[in-house]
Amino acid sequence: MTGFLLGSVVGLGALPPGAIKVGQFASLTGKEASFGVAAHKGIVLAVDELNSRGGVLGHPVEFLVEDIQSKDGASATAVKKLIARDKVVAVLGGNASSNSLEAAPICQAAHVPMIAISSTNPKVTEMGTYIFRACFIDPFQGAVLAKFAAGTLHAKRVALLTSVSAPYSVGLSRVFRERFVAAGGQIVAEQRYSEGDKDFRAQLTAIKALAPDAIAATGYYSEAALICRQARALGIDVPLFGGDGWEAPQLIELGGQAVEGTYYSTHYSAESPAPEVRAFIRKFQARYDNEIPDAVAALGYDAMMLLADAMRRAGTTEGPKVRDALATTRDFPGITGRTTIDARRNTSKPAVILKVKDGRMEFVEAVRPDPERLKAEE
Repeated sequence: MTGFLLGSVVGLGALPPGAIKVGQFASLTGKEASFGVAAHKGIVLAVDELNSRGGVLGHPVEFLVEDIQSKDGASATAVKKLIARDKVVAVLGGNASSNSLEAAPICQAAHVPMIAISSTNPKVTEMGTYIFRACFIDPFQGAVLAKFAAGTLHAKRVALLTSVSAPYSVGLSRVFRERFVAAGGQIVAEQRYSEGDKDFRAQLTAIKALAPDAIAATGYYSEAALICRQARALGIDVPLFGGDGWEAPQLIELGGQAVEGTYYSTHYSAESPAPEVRAFIRKFQARYDNEIPDAVAALGYDAMMLLADAMRRAGTTEGPKVRDALATTRDFPGITGRTTIDARRNTSKPAVILKVKDGRMEFVEAVRPDPERLKAEE
């Protein structure tokens, strides 16, 4: 078990025999660390809250974490350690879809339930019957972005920038393209890049020549921030937008003034007046030096609470019974919305659009799943 954050953030101390062991694999360091650390903080808050109430099924929860360091291939190794060495009864994570796709077969083979936190690629839960997720999926998110681009931005011609090395970005671009075109829009350019790239001027110059109404960049925040900076430097002043991969404080830290006026879809808004959201934010800020939790932190909290709820309903921590209880989750009152697990072990819940304004995230609109469309897609 990595020692990262364990003393200063987890802070659970020694636990008595009989503790229920839950593991997380996450990028606590490296270029995707914003996702992993945020999810980690949310889970820790949930674990502390559960243990303050007597734990789950009369036992305290012991939380273990493995840092995958934002490295390909590390997720499978981390989950093998958590299951074989640490004997966890369930696994939380990952954040990037590629991480969950690596880890899911290990959990499935061991019959250990896994709840992906912010992995939106539909293929994640297709890996097996023990694999669930706390977030919505890209077919819904792609439809939300297409509706936003056409309806709110009034864009008719959109350029698309896709990270071809990220399954998340590839899947989100595919759905956005299909839904935007079906709504009468036109994709005037499709440019590609890979995770870790720093120079996007060639792609952006080609896009600028086609004069789109907006640009959709479906990758993660580290590249999105640079894309925004370079686009503005080239004189491109049309709206830029993306998905929940943009959700990180580093978007503003890296992008600065260039990300002002950009948009992204995500899982909740810290501006929500819902009592459960206000209470969550108060607890989070008390725990983490007045920090405002982002959507990934909220999803981490929800994932742990979903698991605890399933264990209580199952009356055990046995993998098959917890899996069955998770599969029957209906209308769970999460911070990111009331959550129902469908037949494919995905969640049905709302999405929100946020706008970067004056260096903070401003709520724009909420979009709920279309029950008939979701049913048709099952």
